[in-house]
Amino acid sequence: MDRREFLKKAGVGTASGAAVALAAPAVHAQTTREMMIVSSWPRDFPGPGTGSQRLAERIEKLSEGRLAVKYFAAGERVGAFDVFDEVASGNAQAYTSADYYWKGKQPGFAYFTSVPFGLTYAEMDSWMKFGGGQQLWDELSDEYGIKPFASGNTGAQMAGWFNKEVNSIDDLNGLKMRIPGLGGDIMSKLGVAPVSLPASQSYEALVSGAIDAAEWIGPWNDYFLKYYEVAKYYYYPGMHEAASQLSMGVNKSWFMDLPEIDREIIEASCMIENAMTMAEFNHKSGIYLDKLINEHGVKVRGYSEEIIDAIGEAADEVFATTVEHSDLTRRIHESFVKARGELGRWMVLSDAGYTQQRNRVLGITA
Repeated sequence: MDRREFLKKAGVGTASGAAVALAAPAVHAQTTREMMIVSSWPRDFPGPGTGSQRLAERIEKLSEGRLAVKYFAAGERVGAFDVFDEVASGNAQAYTSADYYWKGKQPGFAYFTSVPFGLTYAEMDSWMKFGGGQQLWDELSDEYGIKPFASGNTGAQMAGWFNKEVNSIDDLNGLKMRIPGLGGDIMSKLGVAPVSLPASQSYEALVSGAIDAAEWIGPWNDYFLKYYEVAKYYYYPGMHEAASQLSMGVNKSWFMDLPEIDREIIEASCMIENAMTMAEFNHKSGIYLDKLINEHGVKVRGYSEEIIDAIGEAADEVFATTVEHSDLTRRIHESFVKARGELGRWMVLSDAGYTQQRNRVLGITA
């Protein structure tokens, strides 16, 4: 057999082998499953909304259409705070939201978004992946038939918008403020009346006087909600939310019935979006902070140490009550506190230590 004849026969054999190898996936690809995603975020809302839409598109693309995704923003199918029950009941396959909205069901959910004096994005990511956080979240969500995934993060948040200066605890007393989660419980101990509202309703509530203050996320998102039109004082730091982890909750029964490759695609898509959203927040928050200050006259103020210390004391009281809910809640809290101590000590030397000295040398200030 000469070389030309050998290559010809080899080519035929290779092509035949490829056809056989591709036959099974090609048949599998014809099986499609509807994946209805309901969201707590308004359509096209910068950050949580656009990130959720991007996540939905990525899942369908990577699955090559096996997962036929239908995405519904807040209010398009169910209300912003109804998405958990919609998925737990099986009426939809997944939600995108922030799990501290479900603390009324079980206070442990708050730890998987953010709690006062909580974890930064880097710390949260480490706890979730290597400190046991994901396993505890799985255990908690399993009680409701949900498989949870981290699918975004806002990073460190601002403390909120106020229609007057807040210099002391007395200035907080009696204020009605849009603030959810354990942060709302803590602010109530300082005399604030916490109100839980979807972001889309908080601006109107400020205009009408139904609330006196509101926290949302940070400069990028807050700019588009136009808080600056009704409240000129913008406070930091957001001790109530050091870095809020966003989530995708998937109906577990539906999820486990998927082929392994599609389960992996959903998980990988969430991991990608978790990093993408955080990078986008960091990139755009500085840009929009400049716009708020220079174009709209927003006055950035820092909470006094008196207020921060009071928030810390109130946090201890709230945590002491929270852990009494159940053994699982206590285990979540203890794991969280352990991670905060270990990671926090390292962050003092690493990220925090470096940026503090870098900014001092370069004269970078808020």
